[in-house]
Amino acid sequence: MESTEHKTGLILTGGGARAAYQVGVLNALSLILLESGWPVHRNPFSIICGTSAGAINATALACRADDFGEAVRELMAVWANFKVEQVYRADSLGILRSGARWLSLFSFGWLLRKWRAHPPNSLLDNTPLVSMLHRLLDLPRLDEAMAEGKLHALAVTASSYTSGQHITFYQCQDEIEPWRRTQRLAIRDQIGIDHLLASSAIPFIFPAIPVYINGRCEYCGDGSMRQIAPISPAIHLGATKVLVIGAGRMGEEGENAPTNTPQYPSLAQVAGHAMSSIFLDGLSADIERTHRVNQTLSVLTPEQCARTPLKPIETLVISPSQRIDSIASRHVDSLPRPIRTLLGGIGATEARGSALASYLLFEQSFTRELIALGESDTYSKRDEVLAFFEPETAQALQA
Repeated sequence: MESTEHKTGLILTGGGARAAYQVGVLNALSLILLESGWPVHRNPFSIICGTSAGAINATALACRADDFGEAVRELMAVWANFKVEQVYRADSLGILRSGARWLSLFSFGWLLRKWRAHPPNSLLDNTPLVSMLHRLLDLPRLDEAMAEGKLHALAVTASSYTSGQHITFYQCQDEIEPWRRTQRLAIRDQIGIDHLLASSAIPFIFPAIPVYINGRCEYCGDGSMRQIAPISPAIHLGATKVLVIGAGRMGEEGENAPTNTPQYPSLAQVAGHAMSSIFLDGLSADIERTHRVNQTLSVLTPEQCARTPLKPIETLVISPSQRIDSIASRHVDSLPRPIRTLLGGIGATEARGSALASYLLFEQSFTRELIALGESDTYSKRDEVLAFFEPETAQALQA
């Protein structure tokens, strides 16, 4: 690939079970491109970047970059048939060993001296996720796709509890120098299961994962934490335009205004608000920042543009047209009883606490509705999608 070639990037954000929405968008996107004459196998994205659950979807796509249609079908098969047991332990014994101990330690830790040496690490035990990732991913195929020029780069992000840095791990065939910004750094590495477990380790919910960074072991968690520039990795890796798939509605200010006397927020309501800040706010701010840069560059003369390293970045954003926490409130009862009991204790099974539950609802009734929403939202933007891919569509038809 020439460095001057226009490259299209894909940004898949975090959000736990909400990432099912991304699969619906990708499925509709593949069908729209196929209907426009795009070859069924061709990958429309040179650069794929993901965070948290989006990192898992991104890597699954990258592993099958030689056959985009197959990649989307594989993701659909997983997300449309999800059970929480594929991601975390939901049996009574598993809950007692993790969630119940963890909550008890918070409440009575000063009495529970026996746990000081080996305290519980998280609310839930996500060891089943390891097996699922090994079944879903074909990492040697990722190396082949890059060697054959089917993919330019893959990037996943994590946040180091040890150093406080926000870290982007990237794998590419070409020589791309790592970048460093305030509280952010990039590391070229071979993407593996540990990177994905770290990127998707929702704070407090799932345990931190040890990852070796420059020869030093650091404990890392969800990449959405401290992620102030989600679009940045794609740009650093050479993207000239990006498709961003969100996991929450953009611009929800004022939609939650109370119509009556408000209740004091439950623990789940506060936690859900915190999760939204982690997973959603950074993306909205970065999209707004990208638009401002584009507007500024549009009024500069060609000579002025030549003197700045900034380049215009075309963006297309597809995000849910409905509130996902409202959808989640209709599906909380599909969770296994031990999980409902655990979450019910902090108010997450109530409508006002359903935002927290939405990140953990790896149940097919919920994920299928999100997939359908993603498909519907993408078809509603069909003209924008075709305009976004128009030059590539012309090249694909000539290929």
